[in-house]
Amino acid sequence: MALACKPLDAASAPAWDAFADAMPDATFFHRSAWAGVIERAFGHATHFTYAERDGAITGILPLAHLKTRLFGNTLVSTPFCVYGGPVAADAESAAALIAHASALMQRTGAAALEFRHLHTAPVPPGWQEQADLYVTFRRAFTADDEANLKAIPRKQRAMVRKGIQNGLSSVADNNVDLLHRVYAESVRNLGTPVFSRRYFRILADAFPEHSDVVTVLDGGRPIASVLNFYYRDQVLPYYGGGTALARARAGNDFMYWEVMRRAAARGMRLFDFGRSKRGTGSFAFKHNWGFEPEPLHYSFKLRPGAVIPEINPLNPKYRMFIAAWKRLPLPVANTLGPIIVRGIG
Repeated sequence: MALACKPLDAASAPAWDAFADAMPDATFFHRSAWAGVIERAFGHATHFTYAERDGAITGILPLAHLKTRLFGNTLVSTPFCVYGGPVAADAESAAALIAHASALMQRTGAAALEFRHLHTAPVPPGWQEQADLYVTFRRAFTADDEANLKAIPRKQRAMVRKGIQNGLSSVADNNVDLLHRVYAESVRNLGTPVFSRRYFRILADAFPEHSDVVTVLDGGRPIASVLNFYYRDQVLPYYGGGTALARARAGNDFMYWEVMRRAAARGMRLFDFGRSKRGTGSFAFKHNWGFEPEPLHYSFKLRPGAVIPEINPLNPKYRMFIAAWKRLPLPVANTLGPIIVRGIG
């Protein structure tokens, strides 16, 4: 039978996820539930598409259409996620999915089509690659807590021990409301618009077996918290932050150690510290843990005259916005943030 590209629906979701689970290049962000998350949390149209031959899935492409007045018109695989792009069992299926996405770009009038590859992938003719902005930090760890602690470079290990000596403790649960309170303060202080509390609740509902929240307590007071995803043998601390007190008490350092320690106990063996931009504080923090940066090779198809979107804090045109955002009262930032961030992706 000929190869066909079909839209994801409820009936095909189990086969989609089974295919993703079997493909080494697929990531947590290729799971089918992201379609519902993006639609419910942000109102964007999704175009999750799979290639099928002889009744079997041979490729998947999670794709969403972001169209806002502030940030333009783009098709992204996958927005609000650090990895994406087509995953296929053969070259023909990959080519069919790319062709399908290119045709969708024409129909929607999108100025850009973006694939967020984790690993190096062939760049189709006429596409552009961006490999000098984002990196990811991934490293294996073991079931032995002491060995994992010793693998952390000395200065960073001292910060973890400082948190331990300060009597900090942690809890692991699904309290996304508590997480959001800590996270909202943290990102406001960085000059970044916050996601809505509703988005975090949607994530917890969509991935009940693949997520938890680890919160650091100082005498019962929450000072740092992070939402983690678990996939295969990997843990991905994804949305996290700390209060001003966390910096003084080594709360953030202790928090990521607790994520690693707890993940090791549940059988995880790869710590994915996630995406950072070169030259930022988060880049330096992760590098201090002994993780080596791996370039992320994002690829773009652009309409004539269009340029690769630069919606990131390093873009000089956002400098004044970031400085002003840091001064906003927290309730104001929490109200305006979700409206703005839905277009950033």
